[in-house]
Amino acid sequence: MTTHHPDDLLLQRYARGDDIEADALWAVESHLETCAPCRGRLAPDPIAAQAWTDLKPLLDRTPQMPPARSWLRRVSHWVSPVAGPWLAMIVLVTATAVALDQLGAVARGQISLVLLVAPVLPVVGVAVSWGRAMDPAYELTAATPRAGLPLVFRRTAAVLAVVVPALLVASALTGASLTGWLLPCLAFTTATLALGGLVGVPRAALTLIAAWAAGIVVPTIALSRTSVAFHEAATPVWAGVLALGLIVISLHRLAFTRLNR
Repeated sequence: MTTHHPDDLLLQRYARGDDIEADALWAVESHLETCAPCRGRLAPDPIAAQAWTDLKPLLDRTPQMPPARSWLRRVSHWVSPVAGPWLAMIVLVTATAVALDQLGAVARGQISLVLLVAPVLPVVGVAVSWGRAMDPAYELTAATPRAGLPLVFRRTAAVLAVVVPALLVASALTGASLTGWLLPCLAFTTATLALGGLVGVPRAALTLIAAWAAGIVVPTIALSRTSVAFHEAATPVWAGVLALGLIVISLHRLAFTRLNR
């Protein structure tokens, strides 16, 4: 890229469909949206130019959709269109876990349901942040210049911004240990994205939730004692999972730009 416009070599690679780094690809496509001279450099076509000349007056007279409100545009950059009901469901599950904890419904209060569900609650929201299985507008979103891992991170951050405060309130009400669920929560979220780059985010989320239920939730309730996964001794393990997830995400960051994810 030059100071203002893509150089000829980069435009040629873009026109051929070569594998271009995600940040450079985003920069080129964003620039082409607003720069007619560079679009002309990319594909000089007299037929297309004449068609545009004929269409432009008609487009100018065509009624346009009213611009979206500025706060709606900002929200759309961070939240999946289908995330609302899922986030509401996560908050409802958290409230239900608090109510059951207060009633002592499981093992006479010896086991905190908030602690059991907290690590995987964000995974439910992350599952709908990126993937054709959950988002009916996925293909449109994936085709935009700003799609890919940055958008996935923004939507994941939006999920955490809702779920983590709800869990903080829940842990304060029930006495659940903050250190017992916060690091596992972040580790599971990162692991979902890491595995999602290989098999798809929804599928990765379902796999990790099933593994958590079978390996931690069921044995904990059956044995009526808190799993070692929530003890301080497990902190280095969760930190390692978090670090490993970040490494895998960085190695497979381009996977989120593909339509098959």
